[in-house]
Amino acid sequence: MSELFDAVDALIASASPLPRPAERKRLRAAHGLTLDQVAGALNVRRATVSGWESGKTEPRPPEREAYARLLEKLAELYPANAAAPGEDTAVPETFTGPSAPREAEPVQARPVSTGPATEAAAMTTEHNTPQRPAPAPSRTAAATRPSATSRRPAAKKATDKPAPAAAGVDPRFAHGPLAVVDVEDGQVFAYCVGGLVLDVPAKSIAALVDWTLSEAKLGAPRLSGPGKDADPLIVLTEAACERYGLPLHLTEEERLSGRLPEGHKVIKQLARAEWKLTKRGFGPWARIYRPAQGSERMCVQLCIPGWDALDTRHWADAGQLPPAELARLLGTYATRVMTPRGSTAVTGLELMTALHPPTRASEPDASGQRHSEHNPGSLGKDPVDCAPCEAPDGHPLLADLPRFHRRTPAEVLLEEAYDWSRPITDEECLKRYLVGIDVNMAFAAGANGTIVGLSAPTQVKSPAFNPKLPGSWLVDLSHVELDERLPSPFTRKGDRPEGLAWYATPTVAYAVELGYDVAPVEAWVRYENGRFLDGWYNRLRDAYVATMADLGVTADLSPEDFLTAMAEHKQVDPQLAIVLSAVKATVKGGIGKLRERPRGEGWKSGEPWRALSRPTWRPDIRAAVISRTRINMHRKMLKHAAATGQYPVAILSDCAVYAADGPSPLDFLPYSDGKPLPGGFRLGVSPGMVKHEGTQTTLWAEGVREQYGPELNLARYIKDGNVTNEDDGE
Repeated sequence: MSELFDAVDALIASASPLPRPAERKRLRAAHGLTLDQVAGALNVRRATVSGWESGKTEPRPPEREAYARLLEKLAELYPANAAAPGEDTAVPETFTGPSAPREAEPVQARPVSTGPATEAAAMTTEHNTPQRPAPAPSRTAAATRPSATSRRPAAKKATDKPAPAAAGVDPRFAHGPLAVVDVEDGQVFAYCVGGLVLDVPAKSIAALVDWTLSEAKLGAPRLSGPGKDADPLIVLTEAACERYGLPLHLTEEERLSGRLPEGHKVIKQLARAEWKLTKRGFGPWARIYRPAQGSERMCVQLCIPGWDALDTRHWADAGQLPPAELARLLGTYATRVMTPRGSTAVTGLELMTALHPPTRASEPDASGQRHSEHNPGSLGKDPVDCAPCEAPDGHPLLADLPRFHRRTPAEVLLEEAYDWSRPITDEECLKRYLVGIDVNMAFAAGANGTIVGLSAPTQVKSPAFNPKLPGSWLVDLSHVELDERLPSPFTRKGDRPEGLAWYATPTVAYAVELGYDVAPVEAWVRYENGRFLDGWYNRLRDAYVATMADLGVTADLSPEDFLTAMAEHKQVDPQLAIVLSAVKATVKGGIGKLRERPRGEGWKSGEPWRALSRPTWRPDIRAAVISRTRINMHRKMLKHAAATGQYPVAILSDCAVYAADGPSPLDFLPYSDGKPLPGGFRLGVSPGMVKHEGTQTTLWAEGVREQYGPELNLARYIKDGNVTNEDDGE
């Protein structure tokens, strides 16, 4: 009889009543619980709980009964009818934290931070439990104070006394690094991180800048001791642009020039108020400032999404989000990486400088005064010339070359990422699938530990090679013999080099590692050097790993669970998925900016261009990172081939394609008792590990190569099988 009772209990449990998905999220958030906490209690994955709350999946026994009990207890504590009559108690699905403050609970009494829980700025609940990012208020609010149907919290004046800041939060920046300014029913509001909404009294752009610096309590503390605090960022919606006399969109001429014309009324207005613009003028990322007073900076950064400030390749549809949601998204990026200073590429470059400022305060002299001096380990405050072999075409160092001269590898350093493919063998054609794997944050991993020059180069004739000395080396590596089924580690196309060519230090060092003698003819080396990019890598690695963890992909997952989590992670929180995209673009763009080429500007070959005036215009550093990234890839492929006899059929940058009997990376990656091949490819979330890029059939490969040519690089299109002209590399 007990077995029958057990069967009845199981039957009842299988259909335990549950509230609607939005209510499930409301109850969890009302109690300050995170997805991770609920998942841990029920012994399921974070993504599973997220699926239950979004309505995409439903819990099954035995978890269903426990989940129903949890929600029942929470409903007793936080009944839905406790809200004001007619008030919408649903929490927007893209947010996972406590509901925004209601009228009965004034904002000024408890402003909430949306900083990631892993950062120092994260707020805590009354029980010291880290909070998840708070929900964004809706744009539908109709007044400064919320009505019975409003979901926007009561706005507060920036001068109102805020609640005590969380431990580690600088009170000067109590309202976070940025705000999104919007206009609703004629009133201007600034949406800050954490659901905080401020009244904005400013009637003009000049007044808005004044208010930001004097009252808004926006900004972020410096990332390095000798550095500078981050300037506050103000994001202007289209409604705010209209309110302040700015166009909703730039004309084609303005878009090409990247700025408003000098005679625009807003620019004149700023000039009358004695505000200045940088040389880039009033564009999508405008910087408005007055000369610093002592150590106090007076500068505000504007971001105008309607002018394409947020590139859709990296920020997706972020520019179309409601202001509170955009504040949360950009605030997460700002807290984990840094306050955006422009495009993701510009921010990547600025992050290098923020972590290694060019100068620092000296020790007091005899009179007790401190002076500005070079900060050891930085690139300094003045630009340095590159070596002639490191200069791209058109550089002033090459002004004496004949106009149509095509430089050979013996004249120019050509360190680039892989773009290589080969024919599929008959044996590989018998396998059903081609599986692509992609290295996480490959260029960041390549930057980690790389020794780079910190000064101008020195020319050396017939040098002895030193793998610890960064620079460019003229050497013949054509004698290095490797398996032809692998690309050469020395060239972008994987061809065996012919004769003398210039290489960065990591490339020559790899030839030595493989057991070959090298005899450089010439070199440009940098005796002052260091691991300049280590802090940059660490910051971006932590941002990437933390965001992936929020999306349900953690370092402790088994290979199988990792692949499952990766397949679902973008649906867990689409906005955090955008943050992830921006973090990755910050890495690639930052490295690319080290050798920025001229863009328009009326430039002529042989003349200097704007980027050359930066200390961070360093093509040698870019070359070293790309060289090390490519070598890392080759080393893993060599280990994999030695252990399995398998060779890639195509490589594009950090993506490698292998033939396999099944559609999963686990169908060709060697794992023994759950452990990967030492030194080979390893599935996982950390930079340098790999994820599944995509799978296509060998029949697909034969078809597209027959249509587009045998040289088609299959790695470029392995993700979705659609052959386009776009580069799908990281």
